[in-house]
Amino acid sequence: MDAGGASMNKLTVELHLGDCLEVMKSMPDKSVDAVITDPPYGNNLDYISYKDTRESLELLVPAFMKECLRIAHKVVVTPGVANIYLYPKYTWILSWINMAGIGSSPWGFSCWQPILVYGKDPFLQDKKGRRPDTFQQKGNEVASVNHPCPKPTNVMRWILERTTREGDTILDPFMGSGTTGVACVQTGRNFIGIEISEEYFRIAEKRIAEAQMQPRLI
Repeated sequence: MDAGGASMNKLTVELHLGDCLEVMKSMPDKSVDAVITDPPYGNNLDYISYKDTRESLELLVPAFMKECLRIAHKVVVTPGVANIYLYPKYTWILSWINMAGIGSSPWGFSCWQPILVYGKDPFLQDKKGRRPDTFQQKGNEVASVNHPCPKPTNVMRWILERTTREGDTILDPFMGSGTTGVACVQTGRNFIGIEISEEYFRIAEKRIAEAQMQPRLI
């Protein structure tokens, strides 16, 4: 199902309800500027349409990463810490830090999350100088939605602004509750989202529509 396109200041939003692998396979090579996504972590979270085991993730990662690297000029993935080894060789690792703790680990509280990047730094490409590769989270903009793992919107805004340019087209194949789409609207990026669960799709559709009604963040 395609929710159609919506525009604000000439920016577009295109939402697809369906299997991300099927949708991505229909897309041409290098047809989006970047894939930015927060996929399952293999930590047994209770998603509606996916059994999030390590075994499932071992099958999922090579399949979706192959398509991401084919259709996008740049790929940015938040893989979680425990199963980062499942991913192909990356260009660099960015990170976001929350000293209050993001989760637990065999060595206590986990206060950081890796962000794998495949591709070139837009600031260096545009000769704008070097930027930090780490975001220290201050405040926690997490939407109150019926989803087991919504990402903080302020974290996704930083990822978008650090790795892409205004006006770029961003694809999120694991749209979930729509945080990447909301952050794209807030920062002036075009957005394509794919979500397999109809319940999560409706949540994302509503959140992104509401974000489109608000003024752009500067």
